[in-house]
Amino acid sequence: MVQLFRLEAFDTENSGGEAVRMNLADLEEAKLAAFEKGYSAGWEDAVAAQEGEAAKLRADLGRNLQALAFSYHEARSHVLRALRPLLHDMVAKVLPRLARESVGMVALEKLMPMAEKLAETPLTVVVSPESRETVEAVLRPRAGFPLQFAEEPSLSDAQVYLRFDDAETRIDLDHVTAAMSAAVTAFFQLEIQKECDG
Repeated sequence: MVQLFRLEAFDTENSGGEAVRMNLADLEEAKLAAFEKGYSAGWEDAVAAQEGEAAKLRADLGRNLQALAFSYHEARSHVLRALRPLLHDMVAKVLPRLARESVGMVALEKLMPMAEKLAETPLTVVVSPESRETVEAVLRPRAGFPLQFAEEPSLSDAQVYLRFDDAETRIDLDHVTAAMSAAVTAFFQLEIQKECDG
């Protein structure tokens, strides 16, 4: 059965009010085709919008990661700048004092492995006049073998020579302190160079 439908004309010419004949099956097919075309267009728009949103999110993520990396390096730089005077003071003031105070214990650590070789041979401990009392107070009660002490004015408070027979062992905590100071200075110079280059 054929029904007549009057469809609105969108062309610019006057169609004269003609009726378009279309059977129900053709009408359903036309509706389905229009639906498919609209659905495809909507799907393509959604995919394009999703790809655009994903690209925007990737760009935002990239910017945020760059800002985070910058913030990390900036924070690290501030922390290192704050630590620099502390580390320099430790190397310049604390380490030399610790070296002077611990030179006796370091000398004892060096002496103990030599104790078996020493037997009855007296060991001469050469120290600065200023540190003799401190070093002697640490070594005499713990050594367990004969010790002789000699003073050498050219030595610092953090230097000791251990002499027996024709052998000599040198303990130089000043050298250790200077090496640590040089390492701290070199580290901060490298950080400053990185900041200037970066």
